[in-house]
Amino acid sequence: MKVIEVNNLRKEYAISKRKVKENGKKYLFKREKSIKNAVDGISFDVEEGETLAFIGPNGAGKSTTIKMLTGILFPTAGDVKVLGINPSKDRIKLSYQIGSVFGQKEQLWVHLSAYENFKFFGSIYDIKKKDLDERIEELSTVFDIKDFMYQPVKSLSLGQRMKCEMVASLLHKPKMMFFDEPTIGLDPIAKETLRNLIKKINKEFGTTIFFTSHDVGDIEEVCKRVIIINNGKIVLDDSMKNLKYHYLNKKIVEVNLKKNVKLEVKDGIKVLKSKDTVYKIEVDMNKTTMNELMGLFDADDIQDITISSTPLEDIIKDIYRRNDA
Repeated sequence: MKVIEVNNLRKEYAISKRKVKENGKKYLFKREKSIKNAVDGISFDVEEGETLAFIGPNGAGKSTTIKMLTGILFPTAGDVKVLGINPSKDRIKLSYQIGSVFGQKEQLWVHLSAYENFKFFGSIYDIKKKDLDERIEELSTVFDIKDFMYQPVKSLSLGQRMKCEMVASLLHKPKMMFFDEPTIGLDPIAKETLRNLIKKINKEFGTTIFFTSHDVGDIEEVCKRVIIINNGKIVLDDSMKNLKYHYLNKKIVEVNLKKNVKLEVKDGIKVLKSKDTVYKIEVDMNKTTMNELMGLFDADDIQDITISSTPLEDIIKDIYRRNDA
């Protein structure tokens, strides 16, 4: 069953700027208008129960698309259906069937406790008292928040608050959840906890996940399908498995040693930069392994090591290069 159907979706904005004279100077009062295609004729479907990453660089059209999917913005052209509902025509009806969590935007009242917030949101969604109490009990157990859900939200850590944000968004049993940068600012342990909880609600509740993030780790851990958008157009729609093989096969390793060493050249291991005792190395996981890399160092010489994925912007550039080729 398709829960999202998007066909030739377009959103245009009129941009006004000061008019330029022939000599390159700008007029003081005269202005000229141009049209910007924030979303430029995209089409895609999402099946029930999918975990989809909808990603791209800043200004690519992600947020504009999500706002049209949730009814916040009206499209300039094209058709959209979410759970069989046209968002721009029946936003209120749709709001009872979807939930959202934004890493950079709080929905909880910070001076109230999380529990008081849950009661408040329950009344907004017209949930009966008995059903709401049962739902709060169920979700507070799943998300392990009972120890702090009676504290004011402003006193909670970021990781604790994000758990409570998720509970608040799930109270009305939404069929679909929109996540926008939910792990931003979290420490590695809190990130991993939140990722596991998102996977859990998908598996146990059957909730469809629509996920945006600049953190490649989020995408790898949570999603099974990826759509990449750039300049308002879809440049890739593929499985996470294929994306990993073709584009996420390289890791960046930074090693700080106690002394300078001369690294042995091996296929799949490339030294990008070395300064004093710090080495930045690119590792192609299709050609070698981390064990092979670590075999180049004496374990006693390693002072610090960090491993990261290729930045999302670099992945998109690589996709463009391959498409051009």
